[in-house]
Amino acid sequence: MSSSSSTRLDLDGNSIKPITICIIGAGGFIGSHLCEKLMLQTPHKVIALDVYKNKLKHLLEPETLPWNNRFEFHRLNVKNDSRLEGLIKTADLVINLAAICTPADYNTRPLDTIYSNFIDAIPVVKYCSENNKRLVHFSTCEVYGKTIGSFLPKDSPLRQDPAYYMLKEDESPCIFGPIEKQRWSYACAKQLIERLIYGEGDENGLEFTIVRPFNWIGPRMDFIPSVDGPSEGVPRVLACFSNNLLRGEPLKLVDGGESQRTYLYIKDAIEAVLLMIENPARANGKIFNVGNPNNEVTVRELAEMMIKVYSKVSGDQPLETPTVDVSSKEFYGEGYDDSDKRIPDMTIINKQLGWNPKTSLEDLLESTLTYQHKDIC
Repeated sequence: MSSSSSTRLDLDGNSIKPITICIIGAGGFIGSHLCEKLMLQTPHKVIALDVYKNKLKHLLEPETLPWNNRFEFHRLNVKNDSRLEGLIKTADLVINLAAICTPADYNTRPLDTIYSNFIDAIPVVKYCSENNKRLVHFSTCEVYGKTIGSFLPKDSPLRQDPAYYMLKEDESPCIFGPIEKQRWSYACAKQLIERLIYGEGDENGLEFTIVRPFNWIGPRMDFIPSVDGPSEGVPRVLACFSNNLLRGEPLKLVDGGESQRTYLYIKDAIEAVLLMIENPARANGKIFNVGNPNNEVTVRELAEMMIKVYSKVSGDQPLETPTVDVSSKEFYGEGYDDSDKRIPDMTIINKQLGWNPKTSLEDLLESTLTYQHKDIC
């Protein structure tokens, strides 16, 4: 679809005017898909900021691409670059994706995690507020912490009651572990910046939208160690499992893989973000869960599905012992902790934006593993 082939309308029937969008952290997994969507299907201009641009190569080369004058990349680190405020001033909308968001870093690098997700985000919020720029800030589902149900006896029937585990933006408490469990440094930093943004909106009129992603996965996610990322370090669960599959190694299940998670296809997620961008009247001042409650599995079940799908994609037979159990201390280091399950309530985003996820877990895993097998093997 051409970005200018027809007049595009928002959810209230108004024509959508082209705007300039400054995307901080544009070179990552989410940023690269969002930039792609904006170039292919909208008339908006994007100012992409990041330290890396590997995942944006297909949008930058060759220079004869039809959107060349609508897409510009600036190599920039938000920590220490004096150009940041000037670039924000040239935009109508700022989207902040910059963050350390790999669980293995939360308890081994808590200071970097707190600085990246709270301290370094403060100037972005400040510049947006002072210059009257709308801000779409990416938070995390981890701000909810542990469910209320996780504190009930394991055999309590109330654990099956949605009232004790369903996560609602405007109702659910944020329950973190003790300070010595430094894994919660990430969630705490993300909650603090949410509170700062909300306060700027309440007291100083900042127009904002906060996004809480629930395990978005798909092509270009994270990194495969020493292939398209560092040789050291542990990526998130899907990339960890992909790494094992690509190398013919057993998948490591932390503490038996009992934690439950929901997974959302990145292309479904980007549809939701585009609705937020182009419907400010419906999205301003809102916090949105963006996930797929229908795609809930335990981490062990996810591993079993990925083994089956990868065998189909690659033609390789699964290992005789396809999974191994490891302790969280062994895998993540001292100070790790986790929540039992994360199920998003979707009432607010459905009411405000009419958005619902579409892609099944099996389909999104096949899409992701096909991409990885083709791209890496």
